Amino acid sequence: MSEPRRLDELEHRAWLAFLTAAGALDRRLDQQLERDAGLSHVQYEILVRLAEAPGHELRMSELATALLDSKSKLTYQIDRLERAGLVRRRHCPTDMRAVYAGLTAAGRHRLERAAPGHVAAVRELFLAALTRDQLAAIAAGLGEVNRRLAAEQ
Repeated sequence: MSEPRRLDELEHRAWLAFLTAAGALDRRLDQQLERDAGLSHVQYEILVRLAEAPGHELRMSELATALLDSKSKLTYQIDRLERAGLVRRRHCPTDMRAVYAGLTAAGRHRLERAAPGHVAAVRELFLAALTRDQLAAIAAGLGEVNRRLAAEQ
């Protein structure tokens, strides 16, 4: 087996910049959401996915795939959101193995309350640092990465 080819300087800089920015953004957005809405960044994303889904609910396995998270980590977050009254779970009547997570009225209200501050933080921490051309390049590049990863599943 041959040794993998090392990253060149541009590849290395791009990879480290992505890792550093993604980690820092996640931490800062997590702090903002916790402070302003009592939600973690992951919990906010769960509520967003449910709000955008038909009927405001998704099968737990679909939600885990959409969030690129394990089913056990998602279950932990859904447990917490359910205890807070922000989501509800239900079993599928035709497939007892299937469980759906749905957004409650309280969850929709919390999301509506959290969204303006979150959008402002995304604009300040991410969007304001980039030109429109840079945003287009990021969207295209990461879109391609997502397509390739999804095709491998």
